[in-house]
Amino acid sequence: MSVREPPDRYLSPEQAKRFYDRFGSRQDWQAFYENPAINELIAHAAFDSAHSVFEFGCGTGALAARLLEGHLPADARYVNVDISSTMVSLANERLKPWCERTRIYQSDGSSRIVEPERSFDRFVSTYVFDILTPDFIDQLLSEAHRLLVPGGKLCLVSMTFGATPLSRVICWGWQHLWRLRPGIVGGCHPIELSEYLRSEWWEAIHVNKVTKLGRSI
Repeated sequence: MSVREPPDRYLSPEQAKRFYDRFGSRQDWQAFYENPAINELIAHAAFDSAHSVFEFGCGTGALAARLLEGHLPADARYVNVDISSTMVSLANERLKPWCERTRIYQSDGSSRIVEPERSFDRFVSTYVFDILTPDFIDQLLSEAHRLLVPGGKLCLVSMTFGATPLSRVICWGWQHLWRLRPGIVGGCHPIELSEYLRSEWWEAIHVNKVTKLGRSI
């Protein structure tokens, strides 16, 4: 079960921006342990019937490119947002082949999303919620609910708590390091996403926990 830590334990939006501006293209190096859970998301999100996707925290645009290239209909539009100017630049470069169908802009660090309500089939965010404060997560999920059409899907992946003896040990060490200096781990720490999903808004269609290199996602 997640413990709601004091707000000062988390990276501020400005601290997160500075970290990921520096981190840049190294974000893609993490694909070897992030992709198993992302593969699971893609397999169950029915992207082949989605015509509008919003991704919060798009990073280098790797997921957007993957979905546009092999999973979304040819007319699907894709809107990306990220707090890091470096990531926005990298995503713009990566998504040039789909520039007529994609839009990428930089967040001001707020949970407010400047898009019309009920304008997207899918709201996607991978490895971002585990950086955010609990209040920010609550606000962002409210925005996701506002943006999604009836029957739209919320598609999330995050770091979570250990499911095996080894992953529980690694999780404990990671959480301890995050509590000491969150900037060392880019603000990432294990959370339980289901604790944030209001039953009147969300119905879980697929939930799974994947362990890779001792980390649960």
